[in-house]
Amino acid sequence: MAATETITVPHLGGISAGYAFATPYDAAKPTCVLINSMCTTVSLYKPQFANTELTDAVNLLAIEPLGHGATSCPTEHFTYWDSAIMALQVMDKLGIKKAFTLGTSQGGWIVVRMVLLAPERILGLILLGTSMDYESSDSRSKGAWDPKTLLAPFYEKWCSITPTPDFVVDDVWCGMVGSLGFGTGATAEVIQFWTETLKSVYTGDEGRKKLKVALACLLERDGLLLRVRDVVCPVHWLQVSFKSMAAGTEDAPFGTTIPAEQIKLFTSSKEATLTLVEGGGHYLNATNPKEVNAALLQLISNYKA
Repeated sequence: MAATETITVPHLGGISAGYAFATPYDAAKPTCVLINSMCTTVSLYKPQFANTELTDAVNLLAIEPLGHGATSCPTEHFTYWDSAIMALQVMDKLGIKKAFTLGTSQGGWIVVRMVLLAPERILGLILLGTSMDYESSDSRSKGAWDPKTLLAPFYEKWCSITPTPDFVVDDVWCGMVGSLGFGTGATAEVIQFWTETLKSVYTGDEGRKKLKVALACLLERDGLLLRVRDVVCPVHWLQVSFKSMAAGTEDAPFGTTIPAEQIKLFTSSKEATLTLVEGGGHYLNATNPKEVNAALLQLISNYKA
């Protein structure tokens, strides 16, 4: 479900940001900020929150970006840059000066924006199932999906000049979130959980507007290809790669050609690596927690060394 705790930060006139710690905050341990994927919540990081090896080593702080979970703000419109500023201000409010960051899918776009805005505060990046470009013609020619064609009809359906107090997000959208993100891991239980979560978050007129602009952020986002050369912290990028056609295809939205090219653009990073994970789904932290948890522990260990 959505976060049960919120904290108010000043950006955009006062954002109420939904967040969750895996365990009580311990200032003696490093912190990793986790940013979830499209239409999910802090619950996406249950596999990380439940891993005691991980929580013994690091504070896990999941923050729901604008348009997601319990996060809300006075203005209807926002961008991924706004979510990045918000996350940095949440760190401020919680007294966290520096942190590692991990972003799943759209979360990857947000955590890279965080390090671009505050390079001195981000110690390292874990990127999962993402891309540093928007879905340009070049990216689409290399395997990226075409969300405008697929998702624009939903956006149009969610636009209304009159209030919609009875709005509830439909089952088709809920099913897409589950199947696209979890792949073969999208069991009936997983689909039910996220359907119930989405229907609790995206309800009424406020919920409709929240969902509409969350999708607008995705459809109209700017690319980062010319900016990532300024990232100096370590970058560990994990992407799904199915080697067996019987298992499915590569990462559905972005494939493997795009990350293989784009990891090379982090030319100032102390370390920039790409790991292709066989099997699993787009939301790697949920479908392949073993590999993701190990990558985060390794990133922290390397920093301490």
